[in-house]
Amino acid sequence: MEDIKKMIRNIPDFPKEGIIFRDITTAIKDKDTMKKIVDLMADEYKNEKIDYVAGIESRGFIFGMPIAYKLGCGFIPIRKPGKLPAKTISREYSLEYGTDKIEIHKDALKAGDRVLVVDDLLATGGTATAACELVKDTGATLVGVSFVIELEALEGRKRLPKDLKVSTLVKY
Repeated sequence: MEDIKKMIRNIPDFPKEGIIFRDITTAIKDKDTMKKIVDLMADEYKNEKIDYVAGIESRGFIFGMPIAYKLGCGFIPIRKPGKLPAKTISREYSLEYGTDKIEIHKDALKAGDRVLVVDDLLATGGTATAACELVKDTGATLVGVSFVIELEALEGRKRLPKDLKVSTLVKY
């Protein structure tokens, strides 16, 4: 995974001083790295009989769609409030300074559906945990969560369900 890690640009002091932003745009700009990321993320779940990939807005869409295509399944967007046109269910989650919320269409999933949640980054785990709860709220079965990057020091993995398969490609 070092070759993928080398393609991720580090931007110091963004979005605020003291933070190193892990910029995936340089990795997905390179066709070989982008293909490798998608292939590796999809291959991890190829034997799990996934019905849907649920991508978290917005960078989860970048990886979620091609992973769904590779797995031969559908794609479900998990979005910020007010972006989905039909009836939704939502989950609030904590941020460093306040809260935020994500939503999914109420009829997007049903009992028996097997779902993989995808995003670019696992940091504190707030967004990912909320996404997992949304999937479970629909009655669907949460199979796993997949990320390109994990910031281990922030311990986001500890917030996710203990029995859940969590996969990441690059760890910082």
